[in-house]
Amino acid sequence: MSMPEFPEIATPGQPLAPVASYTLGTGVHIFNDRICASVVGQPSLSAPTTKSESKQILSVLRPSQSGSSGKQGDVALTNLLPQVGNNVLARVTRINPRQATVGIFVVGDTVCNDEFQGIIRQQDVRATEKDKVKIFSSFRPGDIVRAQVISLGDQSNYYLSTASNSLGVVVAHSGRVPLHLDVLATFCCLLTAL
Repeated sequence: MSMPEFPEIATPGQPLAPVASYTLGTGVHIFNDRICASVVGQPSLSAPTTKSESKQILSVLRPSQSGSSGKQGDVALTNLLPQVGNNVLARVTRINPRQATVGIFVVGDTVCNDEFQGIIRQQDVRATEKDKVKIFSSFRPGDIVRAQVISLGDQSNYYLSTASNSLGVVVAHSGRVPLHLDVLATFCCLLTAL
């Protein structure tokens, strides 16, 4: 049996595998018959703990739990500071008519030890028709956003932009059901898979 394809870094709510394939470990939960990540970290498979279990245990380990050895490809625990031009993953924490406040938890491909606060201003949401952007239509608290650092900002915030085709909301929440960005760059409901 071949090794399953898991992302190098899993984000909360990201579907990883069908429920029938693995036993649940730490850092995962079941949603709609799928095993989903509950924390940011590296997916890990381990052997069954008892002889009566036949399925491997699927867990998502935070960087401090994964025992990173510093080798290429490992998820390293670090206090890497975001720099201008870095792509980041962030969770929307607050919104108001002029900006969205986010918590940056991944810089490039590296999971951060601490969250950094960032701001996506109304004029930085998209490249065209900047005056027509409505923050409340673009983001909701809890959304996961891929953005680019455009300025180190003030003492407590990084300024971020989503004004590119490869940037924007990656995991969104409708009023009732979380959504995720499908491979074809369209939103897919986790409940109905439509």
